[in-house]
Amino acid sequence: MASMMGTPATTRTLHDRLKHSISRTALRSYLAEFISAFLFVFVVIGSIMASRELLPDGTNTSDPSCLVAVAFANAFALSTAVYIFGASSSSDTKSASSGAHVNPAVTFGLAVGGHISIPTALFYWIMQLLASSMACLLLRVATADHVVPTHAIAVEMTGFGASIIEGVTTFTLVYTVYAARDARKGPLSAIGPIAIGFVAGGNVLATGPFSGGSMNPACSFGSALVNGSFKNQAVYWVGPLIGGAIAGLVYDNVVFPVTSVQHSAVDSGINDGHGTNSNSGF
Repeated sequence: MASMMGTPATTRTLHDRLKHSISRTALRSYLAEFISAFLFVFVVIGSIMASRELLPDGTNTSDPSCLVAVAFANAFALSTAVYIFGASSSSDTKSASSGAHVNPAVTFGLAVGGHISIPTALFYWIMQLLASSMACLLLRVATADHVVPTHAIAVEMTGFGASIIEGVTTFTLVYTVYAARDARKGPLSAIGPIAIGFVAGGNVLATGPFSGGSMNPACSFGSALVNGSFKNQAVYWVGPLIGGAIAGLVYDNVVFPVTSVQHSAVDSGINDGHGTNSNSGF
């Protein structure tokens, strides 16, 4: 995430936040967020469809190779999206760096932590949901109406249990995002996007057979919309949003509390995700 041109988020009025959220720089950031979310969903959902296509019966997704393929797709796609759109090394405040949230739960976690304004977060959600829906629609059209898979929970599980799993995995993902963008740990380098991708891929390997390993409400929503099935959709919103919010609160207030001296440095690495005037984070 990048800075708000040196203005701490806590000192700006609502009018200032709204004005900033519709500025030209903000619009560039929304476009960058759309592209990053589209890239991620296209690769992840496409990898599931490709895995099914390569299996003998075309429908069996219990093959371990499918799980590994989807986990790698998650890791590669998320790492790439974060690396491309997560930060800019230049001092150009008009650069289109959105922070590559890719995920409404990440955006929500950052908003709860006070690192991104509510108006901006809402615009990010719109871009993420639109990008996911368009990516899934493109996959369906381009593959001659192949079924777009949706995230689903195991038959022996309850929605409550699946929500807990999704919440825990999203907690680890958002917590890693916080750690990767923390200016106190130094500038974001290649290891930051790789770490975020690794935790996402690892979570898919651990929970894919149980809840689908989504961690991303936008990805689940887009595939459900195009496939026309919203069964258990609440699982992929409630769990991730709660997990992301707790991760933001725990990181900034419990494990690595921000002191008054460090506050401006941390804010410079994340506020609103528009533009950049530092190399401190994404």
